[in-house]
Formats: sequence, C-alpha cells, structure tokens
Amino acid sequence: MPFYLSHKDITTIKADVIVNAANTSLRRGGGVCGAIFEKAGREKMEEACRKLSPIQTGEAVATPAFDLPARYVIHTAGPVWKGKEGEKELLYRCYEESLFLAEKLKAKSIAFPLISSGIYGCPKAVAEAVAKKAIFDFLAKRDMKVTLVLFGQKKRTRITEAIQSFLEWNCGAGMKEEASLMLADMAPEPMGAPPVRGPAKGFALQLEDPFQKVLFHYIDAEGKTDAEVYKEANIDRRLFSKIRTRVDYTPKKKTILALAVALHLDVEETEELLESAGYSLSRSREMDMIVRWYMEHGIYDIYEINETLLDFGENQLGS
Repeated sequence: MPFYLSHKDITTIKADVIVNAANTSLRRGGGVCGAIFEKAGREKMEEACRKLSPIQTGEAVATPAFDLPARYVIHTAGPVWKGKEGEKELLYRCYEESLFLAEKLKAKSIAFPLISSGIYGCPKAVAEAVAKKAIFDFLAKRDMKVTLVLFGQKKRTRITEAIQSFLEWNCGAGMKEEASLMLADMAPEPMGAPPVRGPAKGFALQLEDPFQKVLFHYIDAEGKTDAEVYKEANIDRRLFSKIRTRVDYTPKKKTILALAVALHLDVEETEELLESAGYSLSRSREMDMIVRWYMEHGIYDIYEINETLLDFGENQLGS
C-alpha cells in the first residue's frame, strides 16, 4: 500500500518502476510507448528491448529506465481487444506479471498506464476495472506504492454532479460559518475542568486526549487489526507504525481523514478525531466537503473517494 490515481504524464512520474504498454516485438510504438522510448533515450531503449524481444501477450520484461525519472521500465504486451473470451484474463496477467517482476527488482513504487485502452481498443471502463482488480489482489498481501495513470481522463457521473451541487451550496455558506467560529474562538473560555468529548464508540474521551489515544480508542471499538486499518486507509505500514509508537506524532490531515474513512466514522466522530490533532472539517475546503458528502451518504470506499478528489483537483487520502 498505498494505491493512487493520477492524470499526469507517466514519463514524469517519480517511481522506482514505470510500466510501458508495449507490443510483443518491443518496438517503439505510438502513444505511451512512443513517449517512454523518447524520454528514456530512443536508441538506448531500442537496444535494450532488442535483446529481450519478442514477448508473449501478458508477459512482462524489464529494462533500465535510462533518462526517465525511474530505475526500471517494465514492458508488458496487452491484448488487442476483440471482445473475445480470455482477453480480460490476459490483461489481468499484464498487471500481475509486472507487479511480481517489480517485486523481484525490489521496487517500492510502480506506475501503470491503462494497458490496452488506447489503439488496442479495450473500453476504458473495462480496462480500469481489470487494472484495479489485479492491483488490489496484489496489495492485499504485499506492500508497494502503486499509481494508475488515467491520463487526461476525468469522469462525470451522477455522484460527481451531486457533489458539485453540494459544494456550490455549502462552500459559500461555510465561509460565513468559519468567520462566526473565529469570533466565537476569541471569547474567553470558562474556568474549570476540561470538558468531556462526545462518546467515541462507547469511550469517554477528555478534550486534552492526544490524537493517538483517540484514534486507537476508535480502532479498538471497531475490533480491527492494524493491518486492516492501514490497508483500508490507503496508508503505508511504516507510517502507521509511526502513528502507533509515537504519542507526539501528528499525521497530515489527509491521512487522518483516510483513517476516519477506514473506520467508517460518521461526520461527528470524524470532527472529533480531527480536533484531537488540531484540525477541523471545514466547509470552505473542497476536500473536506467531498469527504463529508461521502460520509453523509454512508459510502466508505476510499478508492472511489480518491477518484472523485482527483477529478476535483484535490489531494487524495492516505499516506
């Protein structure tokens, strides 16, 4: 873990490995393949590929990345799409073989294009579904940062249209609300014992309780293991270990929101978790309001949330 989507040019992504949607002869092609050859250094990449050619559909081989901001390029040949039986399995194998090869190369990060979705004719929705299935199956048992590049591909769905209306309705009002809150914050606080927060899944939490204590109260209440939480939160295992072992550590807001999604917290509980780290769920920030919309509708699929955040130009949740 984690998994991210991107609209960037894959040749500009900094990862240990980038994947080339190659042809079986490993010759320079058009689209993503042509761009990778050009950016890597055409003659050097052609020479490296010549030594490995040909490959079978679904197979993956590796070359140095040369002038690209990566260590290796993995070349995999996707199926030419004709809608026949077995094509999805071959496409799945492209991702699977590439991920296993990246693991052998001791890569910690890899970036994929949407294989077979260009001139090879696979419908983008099918190509994306197969890609995610293969990547999630791999990440269920292993740790690696995986990026799937949907270059220039933004979705307009009923959900994004509903969220757009939600943002237009709420964000303007939120600015006024925040101004009121700022004025309220300037008022002197009453003396006495610090107030108790609302019930955190059955736990009474004091206002001064640190983020780590509040978080692990919620985790214990859900009965989840550490691995379940950091995987469902799209968080790297090492970052989660830091959160668990360092009481003074405060992660970024997008990481805390990811944890709230993984724990299926409602809006009030999420606000409580954010407050313990010195943050708030703001009506003037699109990222906050998008996450709020999903929580209010009981949708806790972090990858769906991240795809929407990407389409709105916001940071994705996780590490």
